[in-house]
Amino acid sequence: MPPANLRRRRALADAAIALLAEEGAHGLTHRAVEARAGVPAGTATNYARNREALLVAAAERVLELHLADMAAATADPAEGTPRGPGPDLRRTTSAHDLAEILADSLWTAATELRDRYLAVFELQLEARRRPALAAVLARLSATALADTTGLHDEMGTGVPEAAVSVLINLYSGTLFNLVTLPADLLDRERVGVLAEAMVRGALTGGGA
Repeated sequence: MPPANLRRRRALADAAIALLAEEGAHGLTHRAVEARAGVPAGTATNYARNREALLVAAAERVLELHLADMAAATADPAEGTPRGPGPDLRRTTSAHDLAEILADSLWTAATELRDRYLAVFELQLEARRRPALAAVLARLSATALADTTGLHDEMGTGVPEAAVSVLINLYSGTLFNLVTLPADLLDRERVGVLAEAMVRGALTGGGA
């Protein structure tokens, strides 16, 4: 179990992510974070002295969660470590299977992880005026690119390295459209169609 101060820091950052998703960046205040996390007044200020620090804490927590998700997705069963939910990536080679993986990923991101990605898009807008926040998000983007490039190489997808960033951009734009739709309008079949189009685009026009 993490130390108490780390648990508290994560709880505050998770509260900030939830507020960003529900209220937008304008709803993120120390008092709102404390109320959401169920901690005494003044606690958030002890961990984040100003509003920008709250935004940075939320972005750092998103990066931490991304790293944890990637570790779960790529863990080696032979070492006794579960991969977590999802397909066995090391056995996937075809474009169709890649599209299925992307569709599953998009669906999970737009439903189970909806708040996280709504928060990310709010943070990206705020980062235009906040260099410290932009630096954390740049680390997140660089990590995502490196992780995704490694997975494509491991999976043997046929997506050239130069096209991976194109596929990431297509994924991000598609995800933005999905998470900003009302949840009851999400269509799993439509997500599959979009994923197929993303893969075709990456393989034919993204550096192949």
